[in-house]
Amino acid sequence: MARHFSTWHDGLAIIGLRFSNVMEPLDYARFPEWQSDPSIRSWNAWSYVDARDVAQACRLALEVDLTGADAFIIAAADTVMERPSRDLVAATFPDTEIRHLDGDRATLLSIEKARRILGYQPQHSWRTESP
Repeated sequence: MARHFSTWHDGLAIIGLRFSNVMEPLDYARFPEWQSDPSIRSWNAWSYVDARDVAQACRLALEVDLTGADAFIIAAADTVMERPSRDLVAATFPDTEIRHLDGDRATLLSIEKARRILGYQPQHSWRTESP
């Protein structure tokens, strides 16, 4: 619908930001609770995004020179789990193929498009900023 609407109004940009589970630094204290049972957080592929990175994505979306309509996944570069992402998928979704990961604990949600087009670079991780 957004794409159609943007074609009716030449030059109009509509940007959808699809935020993963938004967390604030104080929320990081809960992350250890989830480590023994990966199924607790499998509902969103163990992803999250720091609220400060959400703010960054909003600013970038307002500043980018785009026309038309597009949507971007906004997530942290890592997962909420200590276990490697491949191990989480193998244990929880054994028939799922993983094509590409940027590291052992990389997010399973692709933020590549947001990086490439918006210039989004997650700056905050629970691994380095836990209270």
